[in-house]
Amino acid sequence: MNIIIHPTYFPSISHFVAIVKAESVLYEVEDNFQKQTNRNRTYIYSPNGIQLLNIPIKHTKISHQKTKDIRIENDFDWQKQHFKSLEAAYRSSPFFEFFEDDLQPVFEKKHDFLMDLNFEVLELLSKCMRMKMDYSKTTSYLLETNPELILDYRTLVNGKKDQSQFEPYQQVFDDKHGFLNNLSILDLLFNEGKFTVDYLRNQTL
Repeated sequence: MNIIIHPTYFPSISHFVAIVKAESVLYEVEDNFQKQTNRNRTYIYSPNGIQLLNIPIKHTKISHQKTKDIRIENDFDWQKQHFKSLEAAYRSSPFFEFFEDDLQPVFEKKHDFLMDLNFEVLELLSKCMRMKMDYSKTTSYLLETNPELILDYRTLVNGKKDQSQFEPYQQVFDDKHGFLNNLSILDLLFNEGKFTVDYLRNQTL
């Protein structure tokens, strides 16, 4: 199975269910940026329930700007805020400390472009999960795909419309708020550790 999908910020579990089942992954890098999508945001399980982590972007007067041209707004330390939120959410999880040293550098390096950060995150996650990730990138925007040749999972970038449902696993605060479905892959990684890829392979989209 070949798929096309967007590179996003610490992608949702549904993204990785698609990726681990794919023979090849084609990343869409020629799309126009859309606000309020997972291109620059991810969702974690905080002590108060679901929490949005959002990367601030520089605004321009260009109405249709390509995602690969989107610059990150680094005037305030959003990275420090994100990492503190992850610590508050997952410090007591089984595997946070195991991955902490691998993850921390990505919250310390300053990136100019959102796309560069998202691909660095993907490389980091593949290392954490010990998952070989071979991929290619689009050279032009694909208006549509032939479903017999390639499955189009670009709609998963719009988290609000992603209706994927997955099997419950143990979460840090599930005694307070119950199971929260399809969060950032970090939620699964911190709670399941080395069993993350096995879990993903057992899920369906």
